[in-house]
Amino acid sequence: MAMHEISTWRETAWGTTDLTGFEVEATDGGIGKVDEHTRDVQGHGFVVVDTGPWIFGKKVMLPAGAITAIDVDEGTLFLDRTKDEIKDSPEFDEARFRDEPYRTQVGDYYRTRRSDRAPTRR
Repeated sequence: MAMHEISTWRETAWGTTDLTGFEVEATDGGIGKVDEHTRDVQGHGFVVVDTGPWIFGKKVMLPAGAITAIDVDEGTLFLDRTKDEIKDSPEFDEARFRDEPYRTQVGDYYRTRRSDRAPTRR
């Protein structure tokens, strides 16, 4: 999967929907909430997730291609990644998130660690 594919929204409307505060579900359970920094990177095909106390407050940037579904009514975003894949991902870098090389690095991490499991929907 090329960089432009990993950062492409499956549904065009998702790229302009305010996702801040949405719950985030990995294939094996909840991992946190969409952070307000998403507004800054959403146009580039990413969201920022605050994992909260689950992994000690780490924030990660996820490419749009990892999102399989969004339930706007329930305020939930579903991923095709496991908790461990997200836990081991590069931490969100507030100083570099606007830079293309950083976004490429993040996209490369997720592109090479694609989970084959179907997303869990509750």
